[in-house]
Amino acid sequence: MNVILSAIIPVGLIIFLGYVVGRTLRPDVQSLSQISVYILAPALVADGLYQTTLSGQNVIILLLGFGILSVLLYGLVWLIAKLFHLSPLVQKSLMATTILPNNGNMGLSITSFALGAAGLERAIIYMIGSSILLFGVAPALLKGKGFLDGIRVVLKLPLIWAMLWGISLRVFAVQLPFEIDKAIAELGRAAIPVALIILGIQLASTRLAIGKYELFAASLRLILAPFVAWVLGMALGLKGLDAQIFIIQSAMPTAVNTVVLVTEFGGDAPRVARTIVVTTLGSFLTVPFILWLVTR
Repeated sequence: MNVILSAIIPVGLIIFLGYVVGRTLRPDVQSLSQISVYILAPALVADGLYQTTLSGQNVIILLLGFGILSVLLYGLVWLIAKLFHLSPLVQKSLMATTILPNNGNMGLSITSFALGAAGLERAIIYMIGSSILLFGVAPALLKGKGFLDGIRVVLKLPLIWAMLWGISLRVFAVQLPFEIDKAIAELGRAAIPVALIILGIQLASTRLAIGKYELFAASLRLILAPFVAWVLGMALGLKGLDAQIFIIQSAMPTAVNTVVLVTEFGGDAPRVARTIVVTTLGSFLTVPFILWLVTR
């Protein structure tokens, strides 16, 4: 229980501080988000891959697992949409909130506090797959454009280039001069608290409304997704820390940037915004339970 509280309480405190800042100071959240997306998060990914002790097999199996999980969840949402005759707009919204987890703001923070550096480096690998889905594949799915359009979006992501750079440094055992690696590491350490503050600020400006749709969408994200991940993890032979991270990261609430994507490329933005709030608040009940299960 101490491990769970030590993971959840610091995360909740930082989000709460962001919420207070959002309600009182009303900062420019777009500028903070740009700093996080274009500087801090890429630095965290590059440093994590540069310093990682994971084998290529660990990386491949985690990314493969995330890909299969996303396809399974997409298929389940498609089936639900057909059974209940959901409109295309609602189907897109439900798909987005179900398959796009908040592995950056929440996932990295909780795994870092709960499972330490070894858990964090695995969580970063999961987040890379999630970022590709969020910024590369999801816009094409929402807008209905093809695979090539999704690839173009992916190649514009700083996270992707940071990933390639970190892997290259690791593979070729490059020693960076003038302790540049320490500067990158410091930037990476700032990524998690800044991301949580941004989440708190965004929650401060989002209206809370809970109806049948929001509860159903939240149950898909917070309950169904980790259950499917648990079954899939066993099927893939994931064990130990790999299995724990795979399930925990799959249990995260809906990514905050989902509402931005839906607004830009298609879907019901108000529904998505309400679902983000409900899943984020609900995760403080479901995630501790899942942490308890996987760390027993």
